[in-house]
Amino acid sequence: MLELTPILQKDSGKPLYMQLADFIKQEIMNKHISPNEKLPSKRKLAEHLQISLNTVQSAYDQLCAEGYVESIPRKGLFVLTIDEEFRSWLDTEENKEKQKVEQAKPVKIDFNSGNVDSSYFPYTTWRKLSMQSIYEDQNFWFSNGDPQGEFNLREQIAKHLYATRGVNCHPDHIILGAGTQMLIGLIGLLIGRDKTYALENPGYHRIRVVFQDMGIKVLPISVDDNGMNVSQLNESKANIAYVTPSHQFPYGMIMPITRRLELLKWAEKNGGYIIEDDYDGEYRYKGKPIPALQGLDKNNRIIYLGTFSKSLIPSLRISFAVLPKSLYSTYRKHFTVYKQTVSRMHQDTLYRFIKEGHWNSHLNKMRTLYRKKRQVLLQTIQHHLGGFVKVIGENAGLHIVLEVHTEWTETQLIEKALIFGVKVYPLSLYYFEKRYTGNPKVILGYGGLTDTEMEEGIGLLRSAWEIGSDK
Repeated sequence: MLELTPILQKDSGKPLYMQLADFIKQEIMNKHISPNEKLPSKRKLAEHLQISLNTVQSAYDQLCAEGYVESIPRKGLFVLTIDEEFRSWLDTEENKEKQKVEQAKPVKIDFNSGNVDSSYFPYTTWRKLSMQSIYEDQNFWFSNGDPQGEFNLREQIAKHLYATRGVNCHPDHIILGAGTQMLIGLIGLLIGRDKTYALENPGYHRIRVVFQDMGIKVLPISVDDNGMNVSQLNESKANIAYVTPSHQFPYGMIMPITRRLELLKWAEKNGGYIIEDDYDGEYRYKGKPIPALQGLDKNNRIIYLGTFSKSLIPSLRISFAVLPKSLYSTYRKHFTVYKQTVSRMHQDTLYRFIKEGHWNSHLNKMRTLYRKKRQVLLQTIQHHLGGFVKVIGENAGLHIVLEVHTEWTETQLIEKALIFGVKVYPLSLYYFEKRYTGNPKVILGYGGLTDTEMEEGIGLLRSAWEIGSDK
């Protein structure tokens, strides 16, 4: 194995993965690592350096993104050839980066797709219900509760899911958890780490990281206009498929009934499971609401995931999984030893919030609000950016993908936006190899921005990207 011996400082302000990536880059530039040389596997390097697999993965992803190495399927990571002229250019990159930081303004407009409009959160109602929970039940909440979560909340969730998403489930089959990643880890244990998981490419990277950190084999399956490519899935050796059918992340397409039936047929044929992540199914702006894939399942092959992060606030950290009968039996036999991760008092407050009708009222208000925000964003983009961009995935959710018709790269677009105090996000982050073909694309989330902020932000992007000017 190629011997890599970086000195990593855990108490440094610089992330470990960046320290490792910078060390490997320097070794390549100094010719200590030769072109076409194979880098150590992620697992071997993690064991050798006594760091997490995720840290090595992130470092390698960074090297791929910057073009120092390339990933060859089933073979590994190999160093690319860098000509001498490019080496001399790279020698000045550190100075260039410092100049960029000095030029950049503080972030004024942040198009983060994970943000919601917290100004409309019903603080007074939530506070009142929280106090009721504390005073009425006193020290009842001081002990550990049900490992699956409070039954009364699971009962309300089951009723809501059936009424709004067509999900058929009993409260007994619902498990609460502090975030989707936590539940994904539990699902990986339930199904088994020896299985192969198919993930959308591009897809939600935080799910991929959980599986990879667990040592689970994951396969990228491309998406088309209808979602996950089932033909490609059939050709793979995957046992499990993770999908976002009601609003594919990040592209935003909605899986039609024909593709959903194909997925169910695949699961039945292979004896596999489908993990359906319905992370923001409440927000759809065109057409009728799409029932969940779980409601079509007659063979107990669907694991349904939902969250309150988009419909309430992300910091509440309450998500849930609906298990099919077979996996629920496994859970009861082997996994109730894991204690519940969500505060019992927060669970009870949410139970009261849903039961008294406040959640439905809040959802209706937020749908109207986000629909208006979406309209403002699209009109502003049309006004300022016009034919220089293409909007993708605008019919649901709280973000869009913006394809920019330019010779600049994705990285350049992001850096130029930062200089003007605007933060947009790379689409490449959600691809397995951190790259894609065609025009550069960035993600713009609008849930947490006001109309004025969106209008200002898009105007600044026009200036940053020199749209309409003679470059």
